[in-house]
Amino acid sequence: MPPPSTRASVLRLLNLTSNQGCRGCGRTHSALDHHSHGHGHKGVRGMATPVEKATGGPPPGNTDYAFEMAASTLRFGPHATREVGMDLSNMIKQLPAMDRSNAKIGIFTDPNVVKLPVMEVVEESLMREGLNWVVWENCSVEPTDKSWQEAIDFARSSHITHFLAVGGGSSMDTAKAANLFTNYPESDLYEFINAPIGKGKPIEKKLSPLIAIPTTAGTGSETTGTAILDIPSRQFKTGVASRALKPTLGIVDLNNTATCPKEVAIAAGLDVLFHSLESWTAVPYNERTPRPANPINRPAYQGSNPISDIFSRWALETTIKYLPRIAKDPYGDEEARAQMLLAASTAGIGFGNAGVHMCHAFSYPISSLNKGRPTNLQYHHPSYSPKIPLIPHGVAVSLTAPAVFEFTAPSSPKRHREALEVFLGKERSHEAGNVIDEDLGKALSEEIKKFLDLVEVPRGLEKVGYGSGDITKLVEGCLPQRRVLDLAPLLAKDDLALEKEQLAGIVEGSLRW
Repeated sequence: MPPPSTRASVLRLLNLTSNQGCRGCGRTHSALDHHSHGHGHKGVRGMATPVEKATGGPPPGNTDYAFEMAASTLRFGPHATREVGMDLSNMIKQLPAMDRSNAKIGIFTDPNVVKLPVMEVVEESLMREGLNWVVWENCSVEPTDKSWQEAIDFARSSHITHFLAVGGGSSMDTAKAANLFTNYPESDLYEFINAPIGKGKPIEKKLSPLIAIPTTAGTGSETTGTAILDIPSRQFKTGVASRALKPTLGIVDLNNTATCPKEVAIAAGLDVLFHSLESWTAVPYNERTPRPANPINRPAYQGSNPISDIFSRWALETTIKYLPRIAKDPYGDEEARAQMLLAASTAGIGFGNAGVHMCHAFSYPISSLNKGRPTNLQYHHPSYSPKIPLIPHGVAVSLTAPAVFEFTAPSSPKRHREALEVFLGKERSHEAGNVIDEDLGKALSEEIKKFLDLVEVPRGLEKVGYGSGDITKLVEGCLPQRRVLDLAPLLAKDDLALEKEQLAGIVEGSLRW
């Protein structure tokens, strides 16, 4: 063992290495003086030495100057569902000892999923831990204010302390709503629903633990603070968006999508596609207004930002690669199913912090108005109940996408060119470089149409029963969606007449491809 270094040898080594320059500033000076050097700049700190410095306030103006990242803890892996009983048991152990015997788990699912193997796995896991639970199996596909209220009433009367959602986005969103309003027992639905439809009040309490187990690869609701509902009396959808709604844990298990029908898998995957592309092209966070007076008021949908971009771009590439494979082999292509699950959660992190814009804003009236039309005009999608008129959310989002991105392309040619490269694929991506900026929107629109043809999406609004006479209704149903419209590039948000004209043009361009 070598003898210990002497103080003199250490000082000699420090002086020798000081000639290599300071790692912090790149200039040469004695390493022994590093703690105090300032290079003539007042207030410059040395190494980890803190200094007091008046930095002034934020930049002038009403645009935001910061963004936040929030996401649920996620666990990926086949068979991970069997751990949920232990997870809930661990959460219950965190309660004061006197409260643990009152712990009660509410499982929220739908009439189809309750019959699937995933529910057997969930209930066996809870049984092994000796937990107390009840099941609400009446979550609606495309939930409404009525179905939400029924679930909320169930949760309140059952004294649920821990929430578990098993199913698609509808079940997860219903569980979020039940959790929220159980913790606010005196509040009605409109207390937290997004303005201008509701009051849009911030959620200031910490909600009860919620675990989400998705059975589709689509909404990303297992990692977002968003819950969406339909209000048939108003003929549009809206929701609640708050970081406080995020599940405590999302369990993403490949086994749970093994029985997902082809049409359902495609519709869910389309949601991933446009979560990614809309968040990638949304107004940047530092151009979004208004600037929050208090950070609790900073919206979950903040605008595109450097971190969301990473997640959104990867999810876009992955969806374009693997969703067509799902369309060809929805059950046997295990790699494609696994990658789409990853893409759904990854896109959830991206758009959950950046937001979406016009495709989603239009999707709400497209889905909602369909339910109120005369029976002979209603659209019924394959693989869903023939008794329920339904344009699945992912399909509704897709119908305006070609026109939307043709409209938004001039806002950021670079971003739209990168999106075009992704749609073209590696072998053809070089073609995007030959497209002039003025033609980018049209080129991207055409590639989106080709992709949607691959996964058998109806070619425009006319194919789901809408016509030119519905343009005004669809625009009026879109306008209340300020949470997402305010993130749309180039939209004339301060000129209502022009904004309506722009939106009407997009609908008209979406009637047929």
